[in-house]
Amino acid sequence: MARRFRGESHHKVDAKGRVSIPASFRRVIEQGDPSFIEGLNPELVIVYGDHRRNYLECYTIKAIDEVDLKINALPRGSMERQMLQRLFNGQSFPTVVDETGRLVLPSKLRKKIKLEAEAFFIAAGDTFQIWKTETYQTEELSKTEAWLDGLPENFDPLVYLDNAAQ
Repeated sequence: MARRFRGESHHKVDAKGRVSIPASFRRVIEQGDPSFIEGLNPELVIVYGDHRRNYLECYTIKAIDEVDLKINALPRGSMERQMLQRLFNGQSFPTVVDETGRLVLPSKLRKKIKLEAEAFFIAAGDTFQIWKTETYQTEELSKTEAWLDGLPENFDPLVYLDNAAQ
């Protein structure tokens, strides 16, 4: 099994849209790029998606290849295939990690999620997300807290994994 993204962190975004990627995330990106050779810049794909998405989802090359294989398995001409191709192929931005471990986020992507001075990175298993800190706190963090508050006091969420497919 490939290494997975883990953790969260805050990073400054400069006027040119450059933002440092957490070091542990960079190792996963390198491992997830079949063409990566030490000394070169690893590639990844940023999916920015439709108007409902308030974050950027970053895929390693291996992870986006898995998505592409599943999309390609759908019937040609089907609405599902067309829409998924649009969301994951059309509304995406292939890029590289630069020599200093940073991403350069184009103005279009920064404007889409209203990203200014600080970015919040959070792991999502085989992907990671980049959020405007305030958006994450008001939208996602509150969802997690509400979900946890709805569970019994001593409930262990790992019980949900007992019936998970392996």
